[in-house]
Amino acid sequence: MYYIFEVTAKAGHSIDEYAASWMEASALIQRSYGAQGTRLHRKIGDDRRALAIATWESKVARDAASLMGGDAVKAIIEAQSGIVTVEFIGEFEAPDWEVLPTIE
Repeated sequence: MYYIFEVTAKAGHSIDEYAASWMEASALIQRSYGAQGTRLHRKIGDDRRALAIATWESKVARDAASLMGGDAVKAIIEAQSGIVTVEFIGEFEAPDWEVLPTIE
């Protein structure tokens, strides 16, 4: 499953300021059972916005990791509240439909 949220840097800040803390918190979260990686995508033409996509084995694994995130992750997230706002977009299943390029 995919856990997706959009991050917007507040006025006077850039997504680059947030990225280091995001990587630190993500490294801790990725130690959780069922974690399958996370990516932060910068919005083209907007240095204040990014899309974060975390991949999990299942919703159950993601929910369990959320409950066990620990004080270190909470502290990192809280420290960023003055720099960014985070909008949760949603939880999505792995793709039901997929078209990939073919090599001929």
